[in-house]
Amino acid sequence: MNDAFDAICVGAGHNALAAAVHMSARGWKVGVFEQAEVPGGAVKSGEYTLPGFRHDWAAMNLSLFAGSAFFKQYGEELSANGLEFVPVDKPFASAFPDGRWCGVSMDAEATAARIAAFSKTDAERWKALTAEFGKDAPHILRLLGSSMKIHSIGHFLYKLFAERGYAGTLQMLRFLFSSPRSYLSENFEAPEVRAMLAAWGMHLDFAPDVAGGAIFPYLEGMAGQAFGMALGKGGADTIVNAMVASIRAKGGVVECNAPVARILSEGGAATGIELADGRKVRVSKAVVAGIAPSAFERLTGGTEPAFDTAMKNFAHAPGTMMIHLALSDLPDWKAGEELKGFAYVHLAPSLDQMARTYQQAQAGLLPDEPILVVGQPTVFDPSRAPDGKHVLWVQVRMAPGTISGDAKGEIDACDWADAAEPFAERALDILERYAPGTRKKILGRRVVSPADLENDNPNLVGGDQVCGSHHMSQHFLFRPVRGHADGSTPVKNLYLTGAAVWPGAGTGAGSGFALARKLAGK
Repeated sequence: MNDAFDAICVGAGHNALAAAVHMSARGWKVGVFEQAEVPGGAVKSGEYTLPGFRHDWAAMNLSLFAGSAFFKQYGEELSANGLEFVPVDKPFASAFPDGRWCGVSMDAEATAARIAAFSKTDAERWKALTAEFGKDAPHILRLLGSSMKIHSIGHFLYKLFAERGYAGTLQMLRFLFSSPRSYLSENFEAPEVRAMLAAWGMHLDFAPDVAGGAIFPYLEGMAGQAFGMALGKGGADTIVNAMVASIRAKGGVVECNAPVARILSEGGAATGIELADGRKVRVSKAVVAGIAPSAFERLTGGTEPAFDTAMKNFAHAPGTMMIHLALSDLPDWKAGEELKGFAYVHLAPSLDQMARTYQQAQAGLLPDEPILVVGQPTVFDPSRAPDGKHVLWVQVRMAPGTISGDAKGEIDACDWADAAEPFAERALDILERYAPGTRKKILGRRVVSPADLENDNPNLVGGDQVCGSHHMSQHFLFRPVRGHADGSTPVKNLYLTGAAVWPGAGTGAGSGFALARKLAGK
């Protein structure tokens, strides 16, 4: 073997990079090897349509990173290496077919007034939830930040019981197991208010009727009003570039166009990696693999049968399609000019429509009316486009990784090479209904199908941007599999990180930072 490192990271996703930053800070020599041309995984940016127009490839919202324990510890260093956030005071809204809209902003009174336009009762309930957020959030965040060991669950329950008592503990547990529909229907009467919040569940694979999904509409709604949203100045890759610079400044290596062919082991312990070009790289302390579980057996050659089977059976969420648009101007929203001021506009009009879309995609069908998440980053960060111009980030949810048919009966193609353009046209037809004239403003576009997402990044299996379903059977203690929520594997010194490992998807770098602290110390 040639070369030698204390730790090797397979893949340069943001979790692996966060792990590498921390291990480097603790004096470890770290090598990061990435198969793609640029680091970042799903968190990257580029001129995907026309020169001067910078688009976020997949992830756009960096709120979790900005609020993370990792950023709290390394924010000053990363900022010195070029990381810059753009604050967003109007994070999200939903537009509805009747021309109305509702949105959450950091102006609490304005948010309550928007909700009151649909239901005064709902506005009062929103105010009550806002008032309770300060005492509820610490318990939820303590759970989401825990190590998912039995003792940590016990500590969570002990603290919860000590502060809330028996009835309060049961109430919190019921909430944690609730579906978005059950929670939202209990708390709000207006279908539009329910839909505005339920749209967030779809980001994390929680359709309205999936147990355990209530927490995400609640947290995104409350946090959106309390803290807004954070975007990356010039693109989401600002966090990636800063982490890479930090690693290299400490003597670490970040090498792209370097796919890993095998993880090497001897005597039941990981000893290094073999790259596709034949190079072998030694490691003395840890191999951190930021990979989808389905790649585990291929890279290791197999470990324990039960673990290998669990990795192969790891379930992925339905895929997504990305449509990147370079525009001459922002969309003219039929619901009103004020929608131009929001970072996200969800086109997800009802709980029933979201549930139908999800089931169609799960069945392998191209949904008849997919959900659109329309990102307007240049409202807050004009540096991403030439003067007066804009980029639009359109995420199409949901889309099947493997197509078995079309729910609408219009698209005959069953492979993404032929289905991508007609399905993108279906999505743009929906956008056009809500914002007439948008097509005429398109200067350039790039359609990225679920197959394209996976070809670019093998971790996004079937275009699944969250690298695995977050349903209860594959979350908390069971992510990616029971007994290994800490990223451990049957192979000594070999660990998993990334969205497939607890705490799962999002830009918070939770799994990477937690693992690095476990390995190299806090």
